[in-house]
Amino acid sequence: MCFVSPRRRPLPYTRTPPPPSPNFARTALQLMRPHQWVKNSFVLFGVLFAGRWGDWALLGQAGLTFLAFCAVASAIYIGNDLVDVHADRVHPHKRHRPLASGLVSTAQARMLGGLLVGLGCGLAATVSWPVLALAMGYIAINAAYSLRLKHAPILDVFCICAGFMLRILAGTVGLGIHPSSWLLLCGLMFTLFLGFAKRRAELMLMQQHPKRTTRRVLHAYKPEMLEQYLSISATCTVLSYALYTVSPDTIELHGTDRLIYTVPLIIYGIFRYLLLLHSHGAGQDTARDLLRDRQLLLCVLAWLALTVGLIR
Repeated sequence: MCFVSPRRRPLPYTRTPPPPSPNFARTALQLMRPHQWVKNSFVLFGVLFAGRWGDWALLGQAGLTFLAFCAVASAIYIGNDLVDVHADRVHPHKRHRPLASGLVSTAQARMLGGLLVGLGCGLAATVSWPVLALAMGYIAINAAYSLRLKHAPILDVFCICAGFMLRILAGTVGLGIHPSSWLLLCGLMFTLFLGFAKRRAELMLMQQHPKRTTRRVLHAYKPEMLEQYLSISATCTVLSYALYTVSPDTIELHGTDRLIYTVPLIIYGIFRYLLLLHSHGAGQDTARDLLRDRQLLLCVLAWLALTVGLIR
């Protein structure tokens, strides 16, 4: 009598990664996550709210700063994927990333990340030394986040927020523009809102796939806790922006008191994002959510057009 061993069912998401893709350019671009570059538009807020759209030299410097942070941010994403490659392979969505799926080798990812860091720092240095210092600070904060701080509750979200604030400072202090205190406060509260929204979305995904979570810090968060954080940060965002629009300094700088008309668009955008978070599974990737949701994208474009039209 011969015995045939029963066929074992494969574990979920543990198949052997395929060999690196021959089309390295396409997979490398995917690894760099170009859709995330929209976040680097924060470096342009200084020029926007300083009302200096006619200064072509300043616009050129702002453009170089934007490109520098695009390169540096892509390098950070590659570094995160290198650190989390094993955890990403058991994640229901992240397992499709080029490094986790095996389309890009570890050596290729490291080489590309190093080139992007060099490119980003080189571009930053051509603008000003403060921009270079802020770009290097961005790298340092994100490296600390990837290696340790992402496991610290609340501090992990403040690290995400710090990355956005460094972008704002690069687009103001780095370009010789004095940043408004209200602008910095608005940026702080808004990026905290986005950070806690990301954690809320990840927590909802963990509740759907309790055995496949890859972020330890989520066990320290509770749904009701994150809802309170979202409420506080969203409220502070709206109030700080509204106060900025009616500030005497703002009215004197732009020569208009009509920026208050842009506040409803800010409120609608936040409400729309909360709807997407709770009803459509959004929140894990802010840039992708913005590009995919027509109403949210139109709201942002309308706010931008109205703001430029009022302060020109």
